[in-house]
Amino acid sequence: MANPPFFSAISGLNENKDGDDDLYGFGGGGAAGGGGGGGGGFDGGPLKALNNPLENQMRPPSQGIWGGPPTSGGIWQTPGSAIAGPPRTVDNRPMSSHRKAGYTSGPGQFDPLKQGSTMQGPAPPLQKKSADSPEEQCLEMERKVNTLIEESAQLSLQKDYPLALEKAKEASKKERMLCKHREQQGLGDQINIDLTYSVHFNLAVQYQKNQLYTEALNTYSLIVRNKQYAQSGRLRVNMGNIYYEQNKLSLAIKMYRLALDQIPNTGKDLKYKIVRNIGNAYVKIGQYQDAIGSYETIMEGGNPDIQTGFNLLLCYYALGDRDKLKRHFTKLLNIRKYGATDDDDMDEVMDEVEKENEMFHVDDHLRTEIRDRRKQHMEILLTAARLIAPMIEKDWMEGFNYIIEQLRHYELKDASSRLASEMQMCKALQFLKYKKYTKAIDALKAFEKKDKVLKAKAATNLSYLYFLEGDIENGQKYAEMSIAADKYNAKALVNRGNFHYVKQDYDKAKELYMDALAVEADCIEAMYNLGLTTKQLGQYEESAYGALYTFKKLQSMIPDSTEVTYHIANLYDLMCDYHNAGEWFNRLVSRVPTDPNVLARLGAIYAKEDDESQAFHYHLEAYRYFPVNMDVISWLGAYFVKNEVYEKAMQFFERAAQIQPNEVKWQLMVASCHRRIGAYPQAKALYEEIHKKYPDNAECLRYLVHICNDSGMKEEAVEYHKKLKRLEARMSQDEFGYVPQSHEEEDNDDGDEGLGLGMGMGDENSSELPNPIVRSVLESVNPPVKQIGNSAARISKRQQEQMKEEKKKKDDDDDVDLDVDEMLPGM
Repeated sequence: MANPPFFSAISGLNENKDGDDDLYGFGGGGAAGGGGGGGGGFDGGPLKALNNPLENQMRPPSQGIWGGPPTSGGIWQTPGSAIAGPPRTVDNRPMSSHRKAGYTSGPGQFDPLKQGSTMQGPAPPLQKKSADSPEEQCLEMERKVNTLIEESAQLSLQKDYPLALEKAKEASKKERMLCKHREQQGLGDQINIDLTYSVHFNLAVQYQKNQLYTEALNTYSLIVRNKQYAQSGRLRVNMGNIYYEQNKLSLAIKMYRLALDQIPNTGKDLKYKIVRNIGNAYVKIGQYQDAIGSYETIMEGGNPDIQTGFNLLLCYYALGDRDKLKRHFTKLLNIRKYGATDDDDMDEVMDEVEKENEMFHVDDHLRTEIRDRRKQHMEILLTAARLIAPMIEKDWMEGFNYIIEQLRHYELKDASSRLASEMQMCKALQFLKYKKYTKAIDALKAFEKKDKVLKAKAATNLSYLYFLEGDIENGQKYAEMSIAADKYNAKALVNRGNFHYVKQDYDKAKELYMDALAVEADCIEAMYNLGLTTKQLGQYEESAYGALYTFKKLQSMIPDSTEVTYHIANLYDLMCDYHNAGEWFNRLVSRVPTDPNVLARLGAIYAKEDDESQAFHYHLEAYRYFPVNMDVISWLGAYFVKNEVYEKAMQFFERAAQIQPNEVKWQLMVASCHRRIGAYPQAKALYEEIHKKYPDNAECLRYLVHICNDSGMKEEAVEYHKKLKRLEARMSQDEFGYVPQSHEEEDNDDGDEGLGLGMGMGDENSSELPNPIVRSVLESVNPPVKQIGNSAARISKRQQEQMKEEKKKKDDDDDVDLDVDEMLPGM
C-alpha cells in the first residue's frame, strides 16, 4: 500500500538509516549518519532537536534535519537548494515504518484512531436545541423587535404617524428588555449593536414626523454621542433639519457644518446637499450674500442641479443684480435634464423609445420618476423665465424679448420643451396686466396657427378675456374653439358654462360645469360656479350636486375661503335653518371680524330667533364699522323705540335723516321721539318744518293736529284739520274717485264741533262713514283716534281727564307699533 506523501515526508525526517524505531534515538549509526558526509550544517554543539523536536519539522525544505543537506526526492525540496553532501540515491532514501503512521500490514479498513470498535452502525442524529434555551429566547425577542421596526416604517410611509410612533416606542421598550435579558443570562457579549441603532434611529424619525422635536433631538443626541456608531455623525443633518423647521436657523447652520465635517471626501453628492441646506438657511435669515457663496460652491465645483441653480437665481433677484441674472439664466439653460447623457444621439434614441413606450402604454416606476423629474425641470425653467423677464431690462417688453430669444436657442437642443411659446403667451398676459387689451388679443390670436396644445391655451385665454369685456359672442366662439381643440380642457368647459350662466341658461351651465368636474375633479372654478348655478335653480338641498353639497365639498378643499363659507351660511338662511346659519356666520365672523354686512346678517338671524340681546350686539357692531347702513340704523332705532329709550333712538333717526335727507319718514321719526319724551315744542317745530317741505304729507298733518289739540291750540288744530281733510279728499279722489260726504261740513267754523283726531270719521255715532275700502287703506297708515268735542262737555271733568290719559297712552302704543312696522326693513 502506497504511503501518503505527507506522512512519508514527516516520518522520513525523524528516521535513521538502520530503520530504528526510536523517534529521537541517537545511537552510533544515527550519529554517524547525522554527521557523515562532511560539510554539515552544524559544526558540533548541542542539537536543538533535543529541546524541541517539532522545530525540526518546521525547518525550511532547503535544510536537513541535522544541519546536513536536504533529502532528495522529498516534496518540500526546492530544485538547486541542496548545497551540502553528495546526493542521495534511491537505495538510501530515508523511509519510516508503516506502523509509525498507523498503517497495518493485515487486511482491514484504515482506522488510525482505533475507533472502529466504538462507532459501529450509522451516526447518531444531531442533538436538537431546546426552545427554552437563553439563546433561542433572545433570538425570538430580536425577531419581534425587527418586526415592530418594519411595521413602524410601513405605517410612516402610509402617513399614519401616530400609530407609527406607537410601534417605534414598543420596539424600543422590547429592545431594552432584550438587552437586560442577555445581561441576566450572561450573554452580554451577544448584544446586537446594530439592532439598538435601528431602534433608536426609527424612534427619532417618528418623533420628528409627529413634530415632537424635543424628544427627537434627545434621541438623535443619544445616537450621535455613542462612539460605537461610526457613521452616526451624519445624523446631525436630521438635527439641523429639526432646528430649521423650528426656525432656529443659527443652530441649524451649526449642525449642518458639524455634519459636513463628518462626511469623507468620497461623499461629494451628500456634501453638496448639505451645503445647499446651509444656503437655504441663509436665505431664510436674509443673508443673501452668504447664501450665494454656498450655492456658487455647488454650481461651480460640483454637479450643478436645477433646484440649486434656481435658488441662486432667486438670490440674485432679491439683490436686483440684472447682469448676474442674465448670465446665470444662460447657465441655468445649460444644466442637463435628469436622465440625460453626454451623447446627443443616445438622447434622441431614448426619446424615440419613450414615445414608443407611451404609444403601447408601457410604463414602470423608473420611467415615471424620470418623466416627473424632467417635467419639474421644465417648470423651474419656465418659472425662472417668467420671474426675471420683467426686470432684467428697463422696458419689460425688451426683457421678455431677450428671454424668448434665449429659449428659442434652447429649443434647438430640446424641441419638445416649447418654452419659447409659453413665454410668448406670458407676454400676452402681461399686456393684460398693463391694460393693453388690443395687443393682448393680437398676441393670443397669433397662436391660432400653432400646435394643438398652444392653440387650445390661447383660445381659452381669449375666451376669458372676451368674457371680462362682456363680448359674449366672441367669447363663446373661442370657448367652443378651445373645446374643439381639446375636449378634456376643464378651463374651456368652465368658460363656456359661464356664458350660459350669463344668459340665465342655468341648466346648460350646470351640465358644462359637471363635465368640467368629470375631467378635473379638483377644479375649484367649476365647483364654485356649479354651486352658484344650483343656488339659482333653487336646489338648496345637501343631496348630490345640490348647492349645499357642492359648497361643503368645496369648503373641504379650500377651508380658508370666506366666499364659500358665506354661501353655506346664506343657503342655511334661505332654507330657514337659522341655527346652522348662525353657526356658519359665526365661523365667517371669526375670519372677517370687521365685515359690517356679515355682522348685520348675523344680527338679523338672531332677531329671527328672538334673541334680542345677540341681535342688538351684532347690529351695533355692524353700525360701528359701517355707520351708513340704513337697514342697521333702522333696526337699531326700532330696537330703542321698543325699549322706550327714545333719546338713543333719536340719534339713529337723525343719522338716517342725514344720509337720506329727501326721505321724510326719518324726520317724522325724530319728531315722534321728541313728542314721546314730552318735548312738544321741539316736536311741533319739527312737524311744521316738515309740513313746509312736504305739504302733501298726511302723516305730518295728523301729528300736528294731535299736538295742537293736546297743547290747547284749538285754532291751529282746526286749521291743520281742514288741511288734512282736503288732502284726504284729494288723495281719495285720485286713488278711488271717492269724495267724502262730510266734505261740506269741513268749512263750518263751529269751534270744536265735529272735530276728530282720526281720519275725518266725524262723530262716534255718526252713520256717515267713509268708503270701507278707503278706511282700510287709511287705517293701515294710522289707527283711528276717538274724537273729543262737545260730547266731552256732557261728562265730568275727572272722567274727561281720565279719558285723555287713556287716549294718550293708547295713541303712544299705537304709534310705537306703527313706527316700528314702517322702519323695519324687509328681510
